[in-house]
Formats: sequence, C-alpha cells, structure tokens
Amino acid sequence: MQRYSVFAVAREALRFHKGWERAWKSPQPKKKYDVIIIGAGGHGLATAYYLGKNHGITNVAVIEKGWLGGGNTGRNTTIIRSNYLQDPSAAIYEKARSLYETMSQDLNMNVMFSPRGVMMLAQTEHEVRGYQRTAHANSLQGVTTEFIGPERVKQLCPIIEIRGPRYPVLGALWQARGGTARHDAVAWGYARACSAMGMDIIQRCEVKGVRSENGKVTGVSTTKGEIGCDKLGIVVAGNSGVVADMAGFRLPIESVALQALVSEPIKPCMDVVVMANTVHGYMSQSDKGEMVIGGGTDGYNNYTQRGSFHHIEETVRALVETFPIISRLKMLRQWGGIVDVTGDRSPILSRTPLGNCYINCGWGTGGFKAIPGSGWGFAELMAKGQSPLCDAFGLERFREGRFIDESVAAGVAH
Repeated sequence: MQRYSVFAVAREALRFHKGWERAWKSPQPKKKYDVIIIGAGGHGLATAYYLGKNHGITNVAVIEKGWLGGGNTGRNTTIIRSNYLQDPSAAIYEKARSLYETMSQDLNMNVMFSPRGVMMLAQTEHEVRGYQRTAHANSLQGVTTEFIGPERVKQLCPIIEIRGPRYPVLGALWQARGGTARHDAVAWGYARACSAMGMDIIQRCEVKGVRSENGKVTGVSTTKGEIGCDKLGIVVAGNSGVVADMAGFRLPIESVALQALVSEPIKPCMDVVVMANTVHGYMSQSDKGEMVIGGGTDGYNNYTQRGSFHHIEETVRALVETFPIISRLKMLRQWGGIVDVTGDRSPILSRTPLGNCYINCGWGTGGFKAIPGSGWGFAELMAKGQSPLCDAFGLERFREGRFIDESVAAGVAH
C-alpha cells in the first residue's frame, strides 16, 4: 500500500500527481471466500479490517449493491460520543471512541477526528435528573463525562440562548472527548486498508439470495453470480430485514428514515456539538462552515433517502428557539438515510438461526459513532464465535426479555 505523507504529496507534486495508486482495487468476485460481508459501509468495512488485523483472516469479500460508503455512512451527521447509560452500550461505544482517536494513524488516512466535545442539553427537571444519573453511571463505567450548569454551557457555546421562553437550559451532560470525524474518510480508510490486506471489495453487486445446506450458510447469489463462503456477515443497516428474510429468519426491527440538512457556510461560531432532546434537534459546525442540523426519525416506516418539508420545519423551528442566530440562514442541502431501529434502541450483534451466519444491525440513529467498536467486536464474534463486546447484544435477549434500554440515553437521534 502506498503510504500517504507530506513527503508523498511533495513527491507527486513534482511529477504532476501522476504516480498515485488507486486507493482500493475493484476485482471480480472469486468462486469462494472464507468470509463474505454483505454491506460496504463503515460497519462492514471495519469488520473486514479487524478480521484481518486482529485474527489473520484475509480471504474476505465485502459485497456492496451500490457504491462504497453510499448508504448511511455517507449520510450521517458525524457525531461521536460514548456517554450511554447501560454498561454494555458504554463499553462498545467507548471502545469505538478510543479507536477513533488513533484511527488516522492506524489507517494512514486523515479521518479528521475532532474531539471538540459533545453536550446534551437538559431543558426540563426530568432531563436534569436523567443526565445526572447517566453521569454517575459513566463514572462507574470509566467513561469521562460530567454534568455542567447553564453558565458553563454558555461559556462553551456562546451563541446558545440559555434563557429560552419555553425551555431554558438548566444544564448539560458534557463529554469533552466526544466530537466529530469525516464520515467518507472513515469508509475510505478502512476500504484502503482492507484492499492492501488482499481482501476483495466488490461494488455494484447486489445480493439476491442466501444459499444454505444442512442448516448452514454456503454462499450468496448475486447480480455477479454465485459466490461461496464458509461464514457470512450481514451488515446492511436499514435493509437488514430484507436480507434476513433471504436467509430464512426474521428480525425485531423496523426501518425508518432519518433526515438531516446543512446551512450555507458561515464564519466559525460554534466549536462544540450540541444536542437538545426536549426541542428535538442537534447542531454542529463543519470545517467548511456549514451548520450541520438534524433531529429525530420519521414517525412512520419507510425506505426513502430524500428529505421532506415538514421535517425541516419541525427541526429548524425547534433549534431557532435555542440558537436564534441561525434564524436567517439559508439551507444548502438536505438528505435522508434508512436506519434500523430495535424496540430497546440498542443494536444486534449476534449469531442467527442459520449456521455460520451473523448479523450486525439495529444501530438506529447512532451507527456512525460505533463503527470501529462494532467492527472490532463483530469481527471477534465471527472469528471466535464469542466476543465480550457483543455478548449482551444477541438476538436471544428479545426472547428472554433481557432488554438494553437506551431510549433516553440515546438523546435526540444519537
């Protein structure tokens, strides 16, 4: 793999940038692989990467029906945090957050990780108690967070209105080492590293069926032919139920759209991420100056990746009350992603009723922040049959009533 560095940039500048290699290869599929991962988004690529790096499994194909990172990975709002309430959630999200801190060096790709800090506003007395509880839980879990007062909120984010007429800011749950990263670069970095290990990334290859024999998976049928495998990982986010149906089992999830938008670029005015659950919106400022804005999921099941006017109105109306400064900004673009949501708002990383077939789904609105932790744990689960990071997130928890309720700690939509 050609390493990226300031010296490489200088060298290529001298030869008019004609010596750069392709970041990853685009081969035709082989007849059989040790492992096939369906889905070349962040979670699928991270799983493949850690299969190779941690477990030495490199005869791997990552199959994508569209283009690499073209699903939720390229459509999210890039928030990274780990201040979740339940122990299993905090463990996997904190693992992810810690891996993000060294990801640029590990992948030799600048993912633009920015630990600018994430605050979750408490605008009711109920939220104050809830976030104080989460702060105490995080202390026991070894996750560094704190509950701060309104004066500190104003100090960290001067453009915020803490004396709003309906919902004044009473405090916030603050994680200083949370932040953002460049979502496309995360996918590209993992893809480049996987390709360098000899893995095949096969784009525009839609899975049409899952083949099995004697209760075990044997391969997949795709638009590029039949491909065999010893193990299969399904990592397709909002389309998890569709692929699971091909494999012969059902999932306790529903798919809904999650929308977001960005404003026209403006001068730097906000260097933290702010989430406001009561008014239902969140906002940060990108490196280009755009205000990145989002809210909750649509109120009905759908598979659309377009935006809608009612969502803009609802989310922006809520945020204007907390951030009056944005009231006259123009919207630059809007989009949506398809998220898969479980009843307890926690993911599924599990074996399935089909032998040697594994599922990674149900991340809902918090998938981007979990990418490296999810890939680390899911790779271990596929390689060894068990992973401490994944043990609590098995499918059997729904049958046993052993839920991991993150409906409150998940905040607005993250």
